[in-house]
Amino acid sequence: MTGSDNRTISELIRAKAFELGFDLCGIARTRPLARQRDILEKWCSDGMNAGMHYLERNTDRRTDPGLLVSGAESMVVTGLNYYSGNAETLTGVPVISRYAYGTDYHIIIGEKLDKLLDFVKSCDPGVEGRSYVDSGPVMEKAWAVEAGIGWQGRHSVVINKDIGSFFFIGIMILNIKLDYDEPWTKDYCGTCRACIDACPTSAINDNRTIDARNCIANLTIENRGPIPEDIIPRLGGRVYGCDICQEVCPWNNRPVLTHIKEFEMPEHLRSLSKDEWRSLSEDQFHALFDRSPVARRKYEPFITNVRLVTGEIERM
Repeated sequence: MTGSDNRTISELIRAKAFELGFDLCGIARTRPLARQRDILEKWCSDGMNAGMHYLERNTDRRTDPGLLVSGAESMVVTGLNYYSGNAETLTGVPVISRYAYGTDYHIIIGEKLDKLLDFVKSCDPGVEGRSYVDSGPVMEKAWAVEAGIGWQGRHSVVINKDIGSFFFIGIMILNIKLDYDEPWTKDYCGTCRACIDACPTSAINDNRTIDARNCIANLTIENRGPIPEDIIPRLGGRVYGCDICQEVCPWNNRPVLTHIKEFEMPEHLRSLSKDEWRSLSEDQFHALFDRSPVARRKYEPFITNVRLVTGEIERM
């Protein structure tokens, strides 16, 4: 395609992304991410990936999109705001991370990216591509920065000046050249250390990475062993994920509410009492969470977390 064609199809992709409901869309030129590879490899060698050993494998594929899509030229990066204001109505009950309030984002974003890829192919039948929603060896945060979406904050999460950091990243890798956005180069965290100071387990490193061994989100979601004894008193009622570092970020002081109704917490879940949480059966768990990200945690470890934070069991 000519440069003019590149601009035209790029404009069409961005317009279609917004039509599909995405809040953000940027396009980056593919390239091997050498610096990010070094950071990833050192992070893993230092043991900060905790039990997530899969992150130690295929670092070439994780940092080079050309190994995922033959002839890869472009990364289309989307952002979808998930901030919902309808949190739980009762105090003293188990707390779920805001990203898991409603329908699993893999479902919502996956469907939108499929439609976006179909649209691109309708514009150019020769296009080949793949999409990823936190579901493959793609460094989403690095590519969001490359595509001009925002900068990686001290808490490691990407921040956008307009909508803050409560958004999901979706990626589409294409084998065509496009009109590229400028990578984000400015850092608007400045000297702020609010996220680092607020983290109850000191899990945020000074180089914008997270020590997963201490991170409440990892310990309540990915972790397959018992939660360390010294961490339990610092969970603060959290049974699935943690939003503290984002909640204290000044860029989230005036959060923009999501327009995606499926990301809102269902009314019956909002009003569950502590006793109802404690007595949650496996059937009730599946009824509540089968289309939620919470389902990946499975019933037994999830209900163990619930009983820990509600005081039904004192220790693991």
